[in-house]
Amino acid sequence: MLGVTDRAISKWENGVCLPDASNMPNLCKILDITINDLFSGEVVDMKDNEKKLEKNLLEMTRIKEQRDKELLVMEIFIGVIVAIILLACIFAASFISMPNWLRITLIIIGIIPFAIGISYAIRIEQIAGYYECKNCHYKYVPTYKSVLFAMHINRTRKMKCPKCNKKTWQKKVILK
Repeated sequence: MLGVTDRAISKWENGVCLPDASNMPNLCKILDITINDLFSGEVVDMKDNEKKLEKNLLEMTRIKEQRDKELLVMEIFIGVIVAIILLACIFAASFISMPNWLRITLIIIGIIPFAIGISYAIRIEQIAGYYECKNCHYKYVPTYKSVLFAMHINRTRKMKCPKCNKKTWQKKVILK
């Protein structure tokens, strides 16, 4: 009825992942439950509804924070691995005797995973957590393009705030 595979449903049932947010309202309608019931894993009595809802929201916030932290660690890991691959290819091409066409090929072989890895790392940098404007303290998720082209030092980037429209050094934060 939702157009999802039985494997996806199995993952939901085993707690491996949650249904896609766009499927949740339809799933709740089919099962004749509320979204709060879906997140609780049980039908919530109306007198406990607000407590359960607050508990579920806090749990979802905690899970997002934990996943963002894990993503940021993965970002560093990806960056280090692809940099090592690139450097290994460059050193091999520089110090090992080989024909020039093979040197160029080896360097290109190092550049390709580096470019792909860095693009994934930047995507992770964009979506995990938020950037906080130093001027107005607004927290937001910037576009991929603005993260890609922004000057940066570690996880602080010089970007234009969408709220106050001022370009400041904005620091990566996990919580909104």
